[in-house]
Amino acid sequence: MSSTPYVITQPQTRELLAQLDVPQILRKLFRDLAAGHAVQPAQQLVEFPQGAGDFINYLGVLAEDGVYGVKTSPYIVREQGPLVTAWTLLMSMQTGQPLLLCDAAELTTARTAATTAVAVDALAPQKAQRLAIIGSGKVAQAHLHYVKGLREWQSINLYSPGLDSLDAETKARLTGLDPRLTLATSREAAIHDADVIMLCTSSAGPVIDPSTLSKPALITSISTNAPRAHEVPPQSLSAMQVFCDYRVTTPGSAGEMLIAGEQHGWDKSAIVGDLADLISGKVQRPAYDRHVFFRSIGLGLEDIALANAIYRLQH
Repeated sequence: MSSTPYVITQPQTRELLAQLDVPQILRKLFRDLAAGHAVQPAQQLVEFPQGAGDFINYLGVLAEDGVYGVKTSPYIVREQGPLVTAWTLLMSMQTGQPLLLCDAAELTTARTAATTAVAVDALAPQKAQRLAIIGSGKVAQAHLHYVKGLREWQSINLYSPGLDSLDAETKARLTGLDPRLTLATSREAAIHDADVIMLCTSSAGPVIDPSTLSKPALITSISTNAPRAHEVPPQSLSAMQVFCDYRVTTPGSAGEMLIAGEQHGWDKSAIVGDLADLISGKVQRPAYDRHVFFRSIGLGLEDIALANAIYRLQH
């Protein structure tokens, strides 16, 4: 076996991802996690001296597939603005040899959106009809791609603060993503009477206040890498049924959970379940007597599972 890993660029990754059932790969990952066939350590921050940047490393093991992987993402401070990239390295647990080095930008977008889709499928009411999306960038569009077929959506409303400044061509491209999609004129109009609200923004602070909603809804949040970023007010967690992608690591990184614990008396033991619990049937679908909140921070294992699937496509 060659000791030189197969190198895949961003355009190649995009092309190969289109051939995969990404949500199904992630469902298997969370089943493996529940069964003890996968290992997800906490992410690792390695800071450069003199505040010159950092690397965040996301590690993971998929034992059934015989692979160890690491996604490593540098944040490099420069005069013209910070440079952020990400690469995923896959290694064999049998030979100890590197198998694949993959540009992780497309992996990150796909796994972020598909993880939310897995959560929506597991958590949303079966008869949910009204979908709202806050955000309009690549990640928001990927969210729509993965959830549009999960329920019999009667309406899909999309809003982002920058919508008004978009040119006609970009707006047309957005509305062309799904015939049910409407570009809402305000945040309030987008989320009115929604059954599912997906927050897909890079905001560092609250985007909506769940207490203002007219009925119990599923609210999903991904947030961004700004320190303690959060898309709902931290104090709102106590009034909601809270789920996350992985309860071992998410509460230590999610901004609203950290702040809610420090300032509002919320405790991570209040988390009802994570995706491993939901996919394995350990935790049941929630009753909608109050809002349901799902928070993901992104797991190294998600990138590794997709990198592994891409590698299998080629070999």
